Amino acid sequence: MTRKLLLVGAGGAFGLRLAHRLAASVPCELLVAGRSAARCGKVVAEVRGQYPEALVSPVVLDRETVTPARLRELEAFIVIDAAGPFQGQAPHLAQVAIEAGCHFIDLADARDYVARFPELDAEARTANVLAVTGASSTPALSNAALDVLTAGWRTVERVTVAIAPGNRAPRGLAVTQAILSYVGKPVRLLEGGQWRIRPGWSLLQRRALLGLGKRWLSLCETPDLDVIPARFPTVQTVHFFAGLELGILHVGLWACGLLVRAGLVASLAPAAKFFVAAATLFEPFGSDRGGMLVEVSGSGADGRPASASWSLVAEAGDGPNIPVLPALALIRRLLDGAETRRGACVCAGLLRLDEMEAEFAAFRITTAQTSAS
Repeated sequence: MTRKLLLVGAGGAFGLRLAHRLAASVPCELLVAGRSAARCGKVVAEVRGQYPEALVSPVVLDRETVTPARLRELEAFIVIDAAGPFQGQAPHLAQVAIEAGCHFIDLADARDYVARFPELDAEARTANVLAVTGASSTPALSNAALDVLTAGWRTVERVTVAIAPGNRAPRGLAVTQAILSYVGKPVRLLEGGQWRIRPGWSLLQRRALLGLGKRWLSLCETPDLDVIPARFPTVQTVHFFAGLELGILHVGLWACGLLVRAGLVASLAPAAKFFVAAATLFEPFGSDRGGMLVEVSGSGADGRPASASWSLVAEAGDGPNIPVLPALALIRRLLDGAETRRGACVCAGLLRLDEMEAEFAAFRITTAQTSAS
């Protein structure tokens, strides 16, 4: 039996990549959903053009107003939300999917949204479905790497995660809005065993990343700032950084954040289109190589100080595919019946690192792992 997958936001930077991977490697009937019939039709034409045998159809709906009856009518087995931005949003589509008896997966990396998501757990268990948020680079991939690096350790004390895309990576409006929503705004994080407030995009630094050379990095607001302390109670410090490859863009954004910190501007998010246009001017510069770093220190199985790191390098513009690969791995598990858990949860500790790394094989993505004790 061919299952139907409803993908909302397939016209976006990440949704389109997920649509291509589903058409290329997952036996299913893909329903491409969005508010614009023209945009959905364009996605369907593009996917069919590359994968003529794929079962792909357009569906017009709004994730904010869709009803359980509509999802039941579509007979969706899994509803996937790749629309974004998720900041400041309620998990309406997830709740509707649960009421309709559909499994649900989203790519959310919004801290507030992810924190609220487990409130749907009882409803999902009653409906006998699995609803998962954060099936993306953070928190799914970052936590899977942490689980491997710290297997058998007595304590985890310090964690640093960094994501550094290449300058030529696509700049979707939703992604830009998500970043700008926290630049200069208060970000709560654990440092030295105490919860502290730092401005978003602060802690400006330049450091070497394996395979990428030196990159600019700044504090990023993500669910991991909550998820990692919850999963590793002994941790004392958790930092999550993101970086723009070109100094003029990265430091320029940091400087704009000073306006927010000074109270001269309420938020940079309304200027997202301007920032996208400005960044596009610099697209010919820099590289199309990006990567990710997860490093951790603590005490190993023998009680002695230990440290370890996992790093990823994506070549030739393949980096933007990484955020959709955890969702792809989870979709496979649900379709083949390997995933039997039910309820609503954050995608941390749900997927193994090797399951996600298996999805890397279709791209020019390499990983490396180091450890010391």
